[in-house]
Amino acid sequence: MDPERERIRADLRGVIDCEVLCDDLSLQMYSTDASIFEIKPLAVVRPRRAQEVIACVRYANENKIPVHARGAGSGLAGESLGSGIVIDFAHALRRVVEYGEQTVRVQPGVVLAQLNRQLAEINQIFGPDPANRAIATMGGVLSVDASGSHWLLHGSARDHVESLQVILANGDLVQFGAEPVEEALQGDSNKTRICAGLVDILQRNKALIEKHRPATAVNCAGYQLDGVLENGMLDVSKLLVGSEGTLGLITEAKLRVSPRVKHRGLVLLFFEKLDLAAKAALEIPALGASACDLLDRRVMAIARETDRRYFNLMPTEAEAMLLVEMPGDSTSEVQDRLNQTVDRIRRRRRWAFHAIVTTSPEEVGMYWELARRIAPILYRLKGTTRPLPYLEDLAVPPQKLPEFLTTVQNVLKKHHVTASLFAHAGQGQLHIRPLLNLADSEDVARMQRVASELYDEAFAIKGTISGQNGDGYSRTPYLERQYGPLYAVFQEIKRLFDPVGILNPDKKIVVTPHPLESLIRPLPSFTPSENGETQPVRRGVRDEELTLAWSPEEMGAAVRACNGCARCRTSGADARMCPIFRFEPKEEASPRAKANLLRGVLTGQIAPEEMATEPFRKIVDLCVHCHQCRIECPATVDIPKIVTEVKAQYYETNGLSFSDSVLAKIDRWAAWGHFFRPLANWAIRNRGARWLMEKIFGIAQGRKLPLFARRSFLRLAQRRRLSRPTRRSGRKVFYFVDMYANLFDPQLAESLVSILEHNGVAVYVHLAQMPSGMPAIALGAIPPAQKLAQQNLRLLAEAVRQGYEIVATEPSAVMCLKHEYRQLLGSEEADLVANGTTEACHYIWGLHQSGELNLDFRPLHVSVGYHTPCHIRALYQESAGVRLLKLVPGLQLRLIEKGCSGMAGAFGLSKKNFRSSLRAGWDMISSLRDPQIQIGSSECSACKMQMEQGTAKSTVHPLKLLAASYGLGPGLDQLVARAPHELTIS
Repeated sequence: MDPERERIRADLRGVIDCEVLCDDLSLQMYSTDASIFEIKPLAVVRPRRAQEVIACVRYANENKIPVHARGAGSGLAGESLGSGIVIDFAHALRRVVEYGEQTVRVQPGVVLAQLNRQLAEINQIFGPDPANRAIATMGGVLSVDASGSHWLLHGSARDHVESLQVILANGDLVQFGAEPVEEALQGDSNKTRICAGLVDILQRNKALIEKHRPATAVNCAGYQLDGVLENGMLDVSKLLVGSEGTLGLITEAKLRVSPRVKHRGLVLLFFEKLDLAAKAALEIPALGASACDLLDRRVMAIARETDRRYFNLMPTEAEAMLLVEMPGDSTSEVQDRLNQTVDRIRRRRRWAFHAIVTTSPEEVGMYWELARRIAPILYRLKGTTRPLPYLEDLAVPPQKLPEFLTTVQNVLKKHHVTASLFAHAGQGQLHIRPLLNLADSEDVARMQRVASELYDEAFAIKGTISGQNGDGYSRTPYLERQYGPLYAVFQEIKRLFDPVGILNPDKKIVVTPHPLESLIRPLPSFTPSENGETQPVRRGVRDEELTLAWSPEEMGAAVRACNGCARCRTSGADARMCPIFRFEPKEEASPRAKANLLRGVLTGQIAPEEMATEPFRKIVDLCVHCHQCRIECPATVDIPKIVTEVKAQYYETNGLSFSDSVLAKIDRWAAWGHFFRPLANWAIRNRGARWLMEKIFGIAQGRKLPLFARRSFLRLAQRRRLSRPTRRSGRKVFYFVDMYANLFDPQLAESLVSILEHNGVAVYVHLAQMPSGMPAIALGAIPPAQKLAQQNLRLLAEAVRQGYEIVATEPSAVMCLKHEYRQLLGSEEADLVANGTTEACHYIWGLHQSGELNLDFRPLHVSVGYHTPCHIRALYQESAGVRLLKLVPGLQLRLIEKGCSGMAGAFGLSKKNFRSSLRAGWDMISSLRDPQIQIGSSECSACKMQMEQGTAKSTVHPLKLLAASYGLGPGLDQLVARAPHELTIS
């Protein structure tokens, strides 16, 4: 750590109690956001109270150190980046302080989507809806004056502010809201000085302000001076909204909320030409639309390719689509408005050639999901070119949109640039993403030329370079061109509020001109060597140093795929990532942090040796290998693979702690435990022995554990002659048992065998098979995991060649066979086994789909709460276990969609993670406690342990219930009666 950072940390720790981070890893994580920029700060502060922010700002002001407010870090223009002290408001200042009748008071770290979920309980909403609302904090929403698709109905954030609590550049905590000018000018405080100076500036420059105001519906470029001084009232909060933390830091906001729309519906209108869609968009607001968004051909094509739900919806001949929402007090009113829209645009104007109308809440949500995820979905494009968020926030007068779209296309063609286009057409706002390579200096120059030319075209028709996403580093250099002499007024306002210039410098007002190239995020780059192979250009990780079966180029591509969009910071109910971040919302817990750190290694900003250090290990240990980020990331970045490689690097140098080593080799310990079954089961039930186990092995003494079965399933299989290859023709499966079904629950394995044999499927159980090795993989013990994988693959690959289908009952085992072994070894055998493996419930559901499943089920009168394991979600789009349970007569199924169980395999066994595991899975546990649910059900043995940890109800594998319905295994009464005990599961 350099002396300046060391001094700042020591100084700040003397005046504040919260976290002060100055280490290289923390600064690397906070040096980027969702923009194309990277700027390393001097320090990161995570305040818990406004008083700590005050102390930090006063210290910065005295020492002339810049201060940068940060929320989710989802800005597209680098608004929260800087070389000074970053204040992370999203970590702890995230409380809804007060609900009023039509207002709400919030701290800046409150996430917009969370706020609206809480407001929905009282039928209210904070209307502005930026596309990133699932992760955007209210501080960020206010700092850029965010709006979104529903601007036609709700306007922007500026329209909903009652008052703001703000910390000024000198550390004063003040309140700003609408007040008579006479009252605002009373006294001699710093606040009064600012108000008096602001009134003077606004009065002197009234004509200039009016002359240079853009003629657009939306605008957040520069400082917004409209309505600040009006009718004898001064409202400084209107100036602060959209100022990007350059005039003051918001610590609390009182906001106006609105009643929720009672009913809504959508119409999708498809056009053969882009300009026809733009013309239609001019007429739609007058029909009562609450939203009108335009998607171009490229966006629709990617949507069709990446999500099968949209494949048949969007005609391939469409060049553009309008997504139009209509609100109403009743479904019939909404339907009438939608029909009128179709009649006007398709039948009378004959602009659209196809229309889809819906009032179904599910379909409305699905279509809006497409609009919200447009920009991130673009990052699924392969290759070195990426959709760059640099000139993506243009706005023009709505009536000028059709001709401006033609201008955009001409400029792009002129510079040989391909781009995607999405627009909030109703308000004339454009999101243009040129597809370019940031590592190519010519592409960077081309991007700047396109931006400059398009900005000039926008200025010519009184447009603006920023409609809702802020100026940041992307657009601040162009503000003087947009506003001319009014820019000097902005400079005067900045000096009035921030005389020393510490508040987020170089945003809104250029202090030190920076060449764009010096700010761009460095990327792992590779170049062909003389023999044609790719080699890293920068120092970093060499091919021979990698543990997994991938090259430095492939690892670099994985890291480059993460654009920092922050979607992995979500806490929404429609996603599961990231279970650890959800209860511990620190930047290092987010999946993108891991990609950011590895990118730092590959670009030489972090020494490769850092991967073998304890601080690096602690960060990657926050990944529990659930794979939810991999499947939910809009860019499908394989964070688990990145984390596994880093953990493996640590393992190669340091090995594992004794407790982690126990968990990594849990299959061996379990085998010994089964050998000494009476003693082991006594120890599991005994509190004193459990205390000793925690002290020695690190296994949480409060964790309910399974008891060892009397006989292993492999031994039972040998007795039943299942270990002999079948000579029968027809369907045959190789059952990969894994540890849990073998040693702890052979009844599960017997249920599977009984079901398969009942349906004419032959079962083969090879006695030499080994456990899957998932605990070792998750902990980074890759060499022993590779040995296990090689042993298993030899058996499994040969079975596949002989016509067997591989079936496993444990989801993590299926994940190993289908995904992890490929990454461990990258062999043909791994590919062969991956393609030939199916989870047991999915295999049986396949029998049903092909008409081969016997449906002679007996009724089971029981209410079942079903939880989908994370690895099932990662492997398949839907759970076959749910589908099978729906076939059972009399069975009442309740889906518990409350995210990850929190167990995460070996993660929840350890003493150090026990409480975190329960916190991560608490919503699921609470739902299972519903008295209307009699038993739980899940395919995953780890999830079963967690489900029984917090309830007195047994959790039963779907196959056991299916077997009971067939009359093949223990009856329902027995399954329900097997409740968990104090220290053991059922």
